[in-house]
Amino acid sequence: MPSKQAEAVRRHWTAARRAMVEPGAEPLDDESWGDLTAEPREVDYIETDAGGVPAMWATPKRSAADRVLLCMHGGGYLSGSIYTHRKMFGHLAKATGARALVFGYRLAPEHTHPAQVDDATAVYRWLLDQGIQANRIAFTGDSAGGGLSIATQLRARQRGLPLPAASLLISPWVDMEANGESYVANRDRDPFFLRESVRRFAGVFLGPAGDPHDPLAGPLHADLSGLGPIYIQVGGDETLLDDARRLDEYARKAGVDVQLDVFPGMLHTFQMAAGRAPEADEAVRRMASWARPRLGLQPATGPVTD
Repeated sequence: MPSKQAEAVRRHWTAARRAMVEPGAEPLDDESWGDLTAEPREVDYIETDAGGVPAMWATPKRSAADRVLLCMHGGGYLSGSIYTHRKMFGHLAKATGARALVFGYRLAPEHTHPAQVDDATAVYRWLLDQGIQANRIAFTGDSAGGGLSIATQLRARQRGLPLPAASLLISPWVDMEANGESYVANRDRDPFFLRESVRRFAGVFLGPAGDPHDPLAGPLHADLSGLGPIYIQVGGDETLLDDARRLDEYARKAGVDVQLDVFPGMLHTFQMAAGRAPEADEAVRRMASWARPRLGLQPATGPVTD
């Protein structure tokens, strides 16, 4: 049974669906997504320009300056920002003991694929140019940002850049055709992500001439061999469950070290309730525990409190 605090995530997605389909319904403020997350204590934020892309450093007190989480926000490539997601990634950075760099890639429909991959690759190149070693960087992202975390590695490999140490993916969106069986199995549990809606989002993201089989848009069509370890979290009640399952299976077949955690009763990107919902805090703790040794950091000595 989800906690009372985790039910706020369900209310968010229910309100988002109502705003999208009900005539006369009040539009949902995009920035309200970030209201799900409690403000993490002892984390400083500084906005910056990262290779021409707007970005924000989230720097926890006593964090390792040379270890970085490169954070890619969700929102279907249509919404979301460094402001909606700074707190969630701040919680993750604090638990990990690293800095987080959250950036704001260009959004569809004004900017269709591959603009988002181009922006993410530019930020990664900029981060390397700052002297941060690739094996001290982990990519992380939720939903569209999860898919972008894989696509950016594929583009980096194409351009001869070193690959990051690891990836932490939250409810990754990796199938532009929405073919997973979980769209049927979880249809009555997920209040927002219907198959037809996701396909419509994909069409806007890809543009009129876009190809859903493009590996940089749908990593299920990519060669994932040679990528670093991947850790995936997904909610058991979300319709994108099979995106995570299929990515896990596909990566394993490519020889990638991958771990999948399914959280029963949880919905898409429930980690946005970090600092409030115990399920979200446990998910952040697991991500941080998994990431620390991949970044060459010692295990945490005690619980992270906010």
